[in-house]
Amino acid sequence: MKEKILTAKIEVYQLEELSEEYKLLLDAAKKASESAYAPYSHFQVGCAVRLKSGLIITGNNQENAAYTAGICAERVAINHAIACFPDDPIESLALVAQTGGKWTKEVCTPCGECRQVMKEVELRTQHPITMLLSSATEIYIISGIETLLPLGFNASALSV
Repeated sequence: MKEKILTAKIEVYQLEELSEEYKLLLDAAKKASESAYAPYSHFQVGCAVRLKSGLIITGNNQENAAYTAGICAERVAINHAIACFPDDPIESLALVAQTGGKWTKEVCTPCGECRQVMKEVELRTQHPITMLLSSATEIYIISGIETLLPLGFNASALSV
């Protein structure tokens, strides 16, 4: 038997410790969460991505009575950015969530499907994405999706 050990480096910040650039990105994500369509879960997620050019694109979760037809905030923002600005890679992504008008106590993290989308975007653009995952009290900063999805599916798995 062999054993592999996977580790993750996550930097933990307070809001006042962040750069102005990161604060603006988090503010954009918070604003996006306010218009999320979440009538079933009441879990309003906002995402903001900053492109290499500095342009910020936002997205929020869009629920549906047929649950699987809904879409996460991350994929709304990422897909919009990639579709409209294919030659402007994503530099960073901020993710926040609120429920009942209050920011979550736990850091909001991307679901597995969103992590896989981020992995594909990083592979496609050959550009790692810095993620800011926020709660009411702290922000995790993570460099590259490999930290959150160390054994992610990729094209090499499709060959024999």
